[in-house]
Amino acid sequence: MMKAIRAAIKQAAPQARETISYGMPFYEYRYHGYKGRLVYFGAFARHVSIFIVPRNVPASLAAQVKKYKAEKATLQFPLGTRVPTGLIKKLVRLRMKEIDSAA
Repeated sequence: MMKAIRAAIKQAAPQARETISYGMPFYEYRYHGYKGRLVYFGAFARHVSIFIVPRNVPASLAAQVKKYKAEKATLQFPLGTRVPTGLIKKLVRLRMKEIDSAA
């Protein structure tokens, strides 16, 4: 599941830099000298999660996000389930646009 999440992030944001932050894999995105936290992800006892969901999720994605939403900026995927890689890619691209607009 972690490999699928990582691959989805890398496909959506190939220029993002992978590192570790707070003991978790993390991607940082730079746009014209401005850097922003793109996405964290981690594995836990009963689920895997991604952190830093875009602040403005369009209505067309809201139902999909709600299905996995655990907290304000966290999506959880139960262990052993299929990771929604298409949704992750869309959310990463939305987050990149937020970072771009803040630059």
